[in-house]
Amino acid sequence: MAGSNDYIALHARERPAAPAVHDLTSGKRWTYQSLDRVISQYAAVLCRHGIEKGDRVAVLAKNRAELTFMHLACARIGAMYVPLNWRLSTAEIGKLIEDATPRLLLGDAMLERAHLPGLSLEKFAAAANDVDPLPCEAQDENAPSLILYTSGTSGLPKGVLLSEHNIWQTAHNFSVPARVTQESAFLCESPMFHIIGLITSVRPPLMHGGRLVVSDGFVPSRTLALLSDSALGITHYFCVPQMAALMRAEPSFDARKLRGLTAIFSGGAPHAAAAIRAWTDEGIPMADGYGMSEAGTVSCMPVDIDLINSHAGSAGLIPPGVHVRILDEQGEECAPGEAGDILVKGANVSRGYWRRPEDTRAAFIDDGWLRTGDVGRMDGDGFLWLIDRKKDMFISGGENVYPAEIERLLAGYPHIVECAVVGVADERWGEVGHLVIVQTPNVRIEPADIVAYLEPRLARYKIPKHITVADKLPRNGAGKLDKNTLRAITGTQAAPKSNAPRHL
Repeated sequence: MAGSNDYIALHARERPAAPAVHDLTSGKRWTYQSLDRVISQYAAVLCRHGIEKGDRVAVLAKNRAELTFMHLACARIGAMYVPLNWRLSTAEIGKLIEDATPRLLLGDAMLERAHLPGLSLEKFAAAANDVDPLPCEAQDENAPSLILYTSGTSGLPKGVLLSEHNIWQTAHNFSVPARVTQESAFLCESPMFHIIGLITSVRPPLMHGGRLVVSDGFVPSRTLALLSDSALGITHYFCVPQMAALMRAEPSFDARKLRGLTAIFSGGAPHAAAAIRAWTDEGIPMADGYGMSEAGTVSCMPVDIDLINSHAGSAGLIPPGVHVRILDEQGEECAPGEAGDILVKGANVSRGYWRRPEDTRAAFIDDGWLRTGDVGRMDGDGFLWLIDRKKDMFISGGENVYPAEIERLLAGYPHIVECAVVGVADERWGEVGHLVIVQTPNVRIEPADIVAYLEPRLARYKIPKHITVADKLPRNGAGKLDKNTLRAITGTQAAPKSNAPRHL
């Protein structure tokens, strides 16, 4: 018998011939009936490999439909799926494997590249074709089915434990504001070792009987072609703001071809209000949201263009069942509009980290409240606004400075490709801002012009005192901006006596 949270089994009986999954990497397609069958066949092969309840199954591979099958198969037998980040170095991947201690390691060419022994996904899939589906018993929906490693921006990656109940709740939290139905089709290009690629782009369409279209990655011109393809009929697409900007900069960009989308959804980094309105002005909803590995979807902007425009830059509304608190330094509730630490609680929130009891006790407090590490505010309309990561804040002359506020303002500045602000030591003010910019090739940006642009928009203590030009910003294996490295680079250099730009 399938588990109580098994939406695939439900749709296989309710509408067996409905299209479920289309893998663009192989050209293969599955209906809900064939999807249900292949998941149970994968479960049977896992059992033949001796996988039991609580065992870990790790996979190192680029996006393909089989990764979704493997995760769902693990859930049907009570095992834990462990997707590995193929962007990491061999040594970093080795540390994750050492931490997860999987009983089975599978993968594609990424295994060979990392010089790791493991079973080919192709061979596993071939073996699954030749076995009878496993009649699965109902599993504990609150038991972990996934160990999802964080990006490690604050240290070594932590393995977040997520249950099927957590995961399907995230699907529900997103589905309501995003208007997901049986007619929805999601294009999944975010890597399937990340919460967006593995969960938010996958589970909502499968929950509602829609379609999942799998791509092996983001290529601006190709992505635009896929989103414009009426035969594919894509309705929902996730990206980070940098990807959205790259699509708009692509010569083939034509907003008219994208108006069939329910919305494009963004997250993972600050998204400037001006950049959001550039999409909505052309009739395309650009809906920001807020989430994390530990809690999946926490908030999402409704896909109504008028609401987006009136709250551009917000992370949206909190769905029913998710509880959010904004607390000041004394642990008291902040009034609307006041900034404070964001805490989250709900059925979507993990119970903790794999083999990290101290980290679990530090992050998950007071009967399940998660300290997110983010600073934000709630406005009078109930919209959540993110300000910055708490650890990125610095204090200048006794005043709190949040780098993300400055970075958002500069997101639309001419010829700045990307930028970041970190706090550096200063004899007079304690700390001041150090702005690092990547500029358009063959263009020189004058620091005085940046300061003049910021002066009417920011308090003087927030304006960066130092400006550096870099060829690129440091990022970790998950593609996230690595501010620890940026602080180390800027902190080891002699502070300039003016805003004259330097080069990293």
